[in-house]
Amino acid sequence: MRRRLLSLSVSIPLALGLNPVAHADEGMWMPSQLPDIAAQLKAAGFKGDARDLAELAKPPMNAVVKVGGASGAFVSKDGLVLTNHHVAFGVIQYNAKPGRDLIQDGYIAADRAAELPANPDYRVLVTTGFDRITDRILAGAAGKQGRAYFDAVDAATKAAVAECEREPGTRCSVANMYYGTDFYLVRQLELRDVRLVYAPPNAIGNYGGEVDNFMWPRHAGDFTLLRAYVGRDGKPADYSPDNVPYVPPAHLQVSTRNVKEGDFAMLAGYPGVTFRHRMASEFANQIEWQLPSRVALYQKMIDVIEGTAAKDEAARVAYASQVRGLKNNLKRAQGELDGLRRSDATRVRRDDEAAMFAWLDKQPGAAATRADIAAAQAVLDAGVATRERDQLIGVIQSQTQLLRAAITVQRLANERTRPDAQRETGYQQRDEVLITGQLKQAQRRYAPQVEKALLTELLTQYQALPAAQRIAQFDAVFGTTPAQLKQKLDAMYAGTQLGDEATRLAAMQADAATLAASKDTLLKAAAALMPALLRLDEEAKASAGELLRLRPAYMRALIAFRQSQGRAVYPDANSTLRVSYGRISAMDPRDGVHYRPLTTVQGIVEKHTGEEPFDAPKPLLDAIAKGDFGTTAEPSLGTQTVNLLTNLDTTGGNSGSPVLDAQGKLIGLNFDSNWEAVSASWMYDPRFKRAIHVDMRYLRWLMAKVYPAPHLLKEMNLPAE
Repeated sequence: MRRRLLSLSVSIPLALGLNPVAHADEGMWMPSQLPDIAAQLKAAGFKGDARDLAELAKPPMNAVVKVGGASGAFVSKDGLVLTNHHVAFGVIQYNAKPGRDLIQDGYIAADRAAELPANPDYRVLVTTGFDRITDRILAGAAGKQGRAYFDAVDAATKAAVAECEREPGTRCSVANMYYGTDFYLVRQLELRDVRLVYAPPNAIGNYGGEVDNFMWPRHAGDFTLLRAYVGRDGKPADYSPDNVPYVPPAHLQVSTRNVKEGDFAMLAGYPGVTFRHRMASEFANQIEWQLPSRVALYQKMIDVIEGTAAKDEAARVAYASQVRGLKNNLKRAQGELDGLRRSDATRVRRDDEAAMFAWLDKQPGAAATRADIAAAQAVLDAGVATRERDQLIGVIQSQTQLLRAAITVQRLANERTRPDAQRETGYQQRDEVLITGQLKQAQRRYAPQVEKALLTELLTQYQALPAAQRIAQFDAVFGTTPAQLKQKLDAMYAGTQLGDEATRLAAMQADAATLAASKDTLLKAAAALMPALLRLDEEAKASAGELLRLRPAYMRALIAFRQSQGRAVYPDANSTLRVSYGRISAMDPRDGVHYRPLTTVQGIVEKHTGEEPFDAPKPLLDAIAKGDFGTTAEPSLGTQTVNLLTNLDTTGGNSGSPVLDAQGKLIGLNFDSNWEAVSASWMYDPRFKRAIHVDMRYLRWLMAKVYPAPHLLKEMNLPAE
């Protein structure tokens, strides 16, 4: 037994070739793991060779891409990318303006000259390499603790990334697998010129809005087509009218076959973050504090933004994407909380952990492992003391535009005083193009009265914190009473010029001395806050370093325990390419309720009220009434399908993931989970886990009969009927 535990500590992948008999169809598997579960894939109905799925340079994996923080796929040889309407919503909003409401009306580019450029920081990333480099990353960390451990891993990570990015147009990162146990170098082609090609009206792409979000039955055409461009030399380039469409190594073919309940389905994409291998105490904290507090905070932010922007059309448009994201996150948090309570997750995880510890205590070397796990728990306990403050400060920085811009340029100037390799991740030379893009678009997502109102709410909550959680610099900049806060915010926003794009970009290029001499009130406020923000960052890194050092003991014990149960372990999701498999599946969520796995256009008519979010466009209603569905109709139903339900294992970030059939043809586009399954980021419950997809037959029908784009159907090798 000692030999087995030692081998696990050296190389976690040694444990992955086991028979995964836990939950059928559970798993967000790394492509490299799929040959190990080939028998399960075949039993589920997959007709291909699992070894081909492990090759990132082969179809279909090399057609699956990361799009704007989510997922997508190439669907033509000329760089056409299919993703969700909500994933591309920022691109649509970026091109909307008074007199051209692309959000409301949608957009169809008549030809390539009419395709509209995305916001400057929008990216399509094509994964070209995924290599294990654990020994290299951890070599310098041996014998270190806390911040020193963090710095050693961070330095090795930056060195690996810098070496990888010597090739122009390449974006690299290091993925942490199994919480500090294994590390992989991810190599991606970074396509920077992305353009809007086809977007349905919002009343199709977001039909049902927040009312239907995370719900089934669903009737949304949540898809958009983009196109990736490169320079004439074939290499990634910034937007230019002279650029040419990118030629991908492969693309997916949209299926023209009818699908039904029980058919095999497989999804490939970039799920964001899951927490299924976290400690029992973290499950309890999530359910008892984090999710309830997040629900309350997001709701208050939405109320403030919508209330402040209600009578200002320009402000409403500017904050449309942010509000949509907040509403999605709010509903997700509430659904996650309800789901974890429904699954009794605190007790289930606690009992499972107790069983693991009982097994571990019988193994050689258990005492040392237990000591590391106890030390990790102590770090987590310390973080509980400041969790309210840390959440508020994080939101203040992430949900503002001008204040965030001021903090960014101050931090960038501070980091530039050090060699590039020693700069903070996110502020290196490689990051400056993205920072420029964010600064350029800031005023398109900003209204001063809204940002001030939002900050007033967040900082009022901060001022109500116990004295032990307060920070001197924040009190000095924003005051300690509501009256002081109002006075300081009024002066801060009256005296700033950062609302001007040229001013922001000039500030980005300024050195620390120039910024220190600036009279701009927001830049001065950011400068005053910077010592506190840097100190908090230092404290966070020390804690992160300890957890990075100590969590592997927990993971090795958990994986070895699962091995004793005959179960394999996939890593928690971390925005790297993953594959899930399963079937088109019905569901019985509660007594007397049955979810059929296909919805039809009849549901659109039934829900239609003429008012948002159930305001189906007249061309859609007319086409439904006409009943001309042709080859896209489902024979067994005699009408046009809209959405599919599967039992695929997904989470946030899987939006836009292609859903493939047993032959690798594209049958669906993932865009949501059902309400009962939102908690799957923490706990997989096979009774409730379902994923919601746009049926590709609905996409084909819309593009053929409702908002026609025959030139795009032809490009995708699809019939225009």
